[in-house]
Amino acid sequence: MTAGAMTLRLTNTLTRRVEEFRPIEPGKVSLYCCGVTVYDLCHLGHARSYIAWDVLRRHLIWSGYAVTFVQNYTDIDDKILKRAAEEGSAMEVVSERNIEAFVADMARLNILPADRMPRATRSLDAIRRLISELEAKGAAYSADGDVYFAVMKHAGYGKLSGRDLDQQQDNASGRVATEEEARKQHPFDFALWKGAKPGEPSFPSPWGPGRPGWHIECSAMVREELGDTIDIHLGGADLVFPHHENEIAQSEAATGKELAHYWLHNGMVNVGGQKMSKSLGNFTTIRALLDSGVSPMTLRLFTLQAHYRKPLDFTADALEAAATAWKGLNAALGLPSGSTEAPAAAGDTITPAQAASDPSLLSPELAAARQRFAAAMNDDLNTSAALAVLFELAKPLRSLANRLERGDPAAAAEATQPERLAQAALLRELAAVLGLKPEPRAADASPSGGTGPSEAEIEALIEQRRSAKVARDFSRADQIRDQLRSQGIELIDRPGGHCEWLRADCTTTGQSDPS
Repeated sequence: MTAGAMTLRLTNTLTRRVEEFRPIEPGKVSLYCCGVTVYDLCHLGHARSYIAWDVLRRHLIWSGYAVTFVQNYTDIDDKILKRAAEEGSAMEVVSERNIEAFVADMARLNILPADRMPRATRSLDAIRRLISELEAKGAAYSADGDVYFAVMKHAGYGKLSGRDLDQQQDNASGRVATEEEARKQHPFDFALWKGAKPGEPSFPSPWGPGRPGWHIECSAMVREELGDTIDIHLGGADLVFPHHENEIAQSEAATGKELAHYWLHNGMVNVGGQKMSKSLGNFTTIRALLDSGVSPMTLRLFTLQAHYRKPLDFTADALEAAATAWKGLNAALGLPSGSTEAPAAAGDTITPAQAASDPSLLSPELAAARQRFAAAMNDDLNTSAALAVLFELAKPLRSLANRLERGDPAAAAEATQPERLAQAALLRELAAVLGLKPEPRAADASPSGGTGPSEAEIEALIEQRRSAKVARDFSRADQIRDQLRSQGIELIDRPGGHCEWLRADCTTTGQSDPS
């Protein structure tokens, strides 16, 4: 393994322990990541999750593994149908538009494309086949065109989330059952196939026209793409129950085999201490933030400063600090490293250059830095400690870059010294494992060229927006947010009516308090 002989250790949600990673097949790793439901643009929660798993994938490749990474699209869902109805368009139109947006947003964040990205609507044969197997084994039953999974038929149900079915049933006692719940054998049985409803798209099946349930889609796509058992299953903490719990139940009831040996979950994103949600008005998409002028690598660095399992609190101050940190690191990454190779594509971009990947060719100081980086990453992806190594390597290079900008002749000579070239090459190698790549230095400057609105103008517009929200004129409030965003100002709503604002270059922030 090029990253050293240390063993990767990961927190396994299934066992609630930090465990040594041991792949099913030596030298190979199969990863499945639950993807987006394509009814809208991706938000900061998606950025946090997919950056974390991109880093895992990059680290595994850097460590010498052959990695197969599969991530799905949920392209049929109640939310997609609702959005299509609101727009007067078709499900496919909504899905295709948001799939294109997803691809573009992930590329801006330097997230490597998955090896395969199956779609639910293109996996219907596998879905129907899996449901039929469950029905044949008595783990599923049909009722009026719907098909349900019988949770009591799976002895291990609840092992991922730690939930007890009997206790849950006691908590739900006395509640009036809905029409759907009345058809179930157990209150927590869940739909594998949903009978067609008037005006909704449907697909043929042995149980009548309808569409698959959300949970069965992932089980079928995992099996079709990677087999009965995979190494690592990935997702956000909000998917532990019911989605991942139900995936396990379905897949293991059908195959009799463990679905995944390791389950990894990332923490959620908060905005100013509150959970991000549209209802709270603190919902921010990746596109809106980047279009406001925030550097993609600033956002990536910001997410990597916290451990992937911990909650991530998004504030203007924290983003400003990340922008400052990235500015220095970016300057160091921009120095020549002595490499004559053109940038490669996909996973090859993180294959270490031979001159830097062999510690025996590095000075003792650089070899030790590389070893510390590998140790941090092998310690349950401790990206915060890994970043500390990058900043340590970058410090003299950043100083050198500043001297070069001032035209210091001694700096030009120093930049070509073998030790400095090796240090620059190692910095780029390790940064690539974290998915951090040099950006044009112009990204450090305000795209508005200093002609954006003044602080007084910003505060006046925020006050107008606050008044509009009080009057429940949400259309006007949204117009003001969009107006400021077009001028490079991003608003971040906080509890109690407070509103932080962030200028596009991340060099100026402000806070407006309700009077």
